[in-house]
Amino acid sequence: MDRTAQLITPSAARSIAYDPPGSSHSLHVRAARVLEGNWTGVSTVPSRSLYPHQWSWDSAFIAIGLRHLSPLRAQTELETLLAAQWGDGRVPHIVFNPSVPLDAYFPSPDFWRSSTAGHAAGAPRTVQTSGIVQPPVHALAVWLVHRADPGLSRARGFLARMYPRLAAWHRYLLHRRDLGGGGLASVVHPWEQGMDNSPAWDLPLSRVTPAPARSFRRADLDHGAAEDRPTDLDYGRYVRLATDYRDGGYADGGGEFAVEDPAFNALLIASEHALARIAEELGAPGTARHARAERLTAALVDRLWDPASGMFLCRDLRGSAQDRRGALIPERGVSGLLPLLLPSLPRDIVTEVVRTASGPHFGLGTTTRLVPSYDLLGEAFDPHRYWRGPAWFNTAWLLERGLRTQGEHRRADALRESALELAGTTDFAEYVDPYTSEACGATGFSWTAALALDLLHSDTTVTADMGLKGGNRR
Repeated sequence: MDRTAQLITPSAARSIAYDPPGSSHSLHVRAARVLEGNWTGVSTVPSRSLYPHQWSWDSAFIAIGLRHLSPLRAQTELETLLAAQWGDGRVPHIVFNPSVPLDAYFPSPDFWRSSTAGHAAGAPRTVQTSGIVQPPVHALAVWLVHRADPGLSRARGFLARMYPRLAAWHRYLLHRRDLGGGGLASVVHPWEQGMDNSPAWDLPLSRVTPAPARSFRRADLDHGAAEDRPTDLDYGRYVRLATDYRDGGYADGGGEFAVEDPAFNALLIASEHALARIAEELGAPGTARHARAERLTAALVDRLWDPASGMFLCRDLRGSAQDRRGALIPERGVSGLLPLLLPSLPRDIVTEVVRTASGPHFGLGTTTRLVPSYDLLGEAFDPHRYWRGPAWFNTAWLLERGLRTQGEHRRADALRESALELAGTTDFAEYVDPYTSEACGATGFSWTAALALDLLHSDTTVTADMGLKGGNRR
């Protein structure tokens, strides 16, 4: 029996809620082969060529899919990531594999200098990481992985070991990153939000002086077409922000870029609900965490909801000298639809967000099968350039879960069907053209394979399974 066969064969010693496939060419088996091929022994790379290290939110999504193949490997994925957590609580967005050559990816460990530049923030000494973060999907992933095999999880003390790390991670975001003073977490670099090249960043980035082109070499262009990747100007600004953050000892609050993003905060709220469920499983009350999640939901509505746009927008905290709250950024991105994940979102807002998702700006279910990453009618829309229009499978998964949470089962079913079909026909592409469904970026992409597995095998009891609590406020 080869290693993929071992992965997809359920053990008689544990109960897994799926039927093993009958064909070696099934989507299930093909997805398992992708994850097996990208496994390093302790974690999963997003792509062997373009992304040869461990990425933070990728690993959370990967673990959510891996739980259907091997709950033990899913636990290991998350344990490896959280073992690289910094003393101040942050979970770094990259954990570097020391066996990978430095020139295989930029910015590499010698750029971030985590163990020296991050010393004051408690960066680990035994592993090299980046110094920025990514969206906090981790408590949600930990809870879902536990649910896949509670017996194994309890026997290994998985939740008991993960809980203090997750609590420290949330504490860091809720305190060190509340740069706007309104209760929401801020990102200090576009890479932290995960949708790296979104047009929502164009305005705040325009104030950043780019690093000289000769000061860095872009390894990403070795693996992808320049017209599909961020421009050199944008990349120079990314490098400048990261350099200044590093040279400031990774201290928060003083940089030129500080943005409150709806998806980042929605995932924090969803994970806070999940962390409450983890606490309850460990015998502690989860009431305070559920209450905090409700307060954060109210803050999200107060600070980022824009009735005129019919969706949530990003808030640029450096964008208005006259208003300490900053200013909303008038760009419609998929991030503004993802608060549908939250069960206590007011019903009138749910209605408007669903209308926006299916309307001309995103065309979901009419002109597009997967939700585009940016406004189809926006001036910056580009169907192939990274996060400026293409449709991604992780945002499709999040939106499918959100629609189902809000009782929009017909729309959720259609999105699930499209995501599964396109994952298969594109060989698990990194992202696709939202109009033609043409594969873009890397193929054999780990989170695409993992989330296809989850959509194949997850039931429809979303609020219970994901650790969410409550219903829509009327």
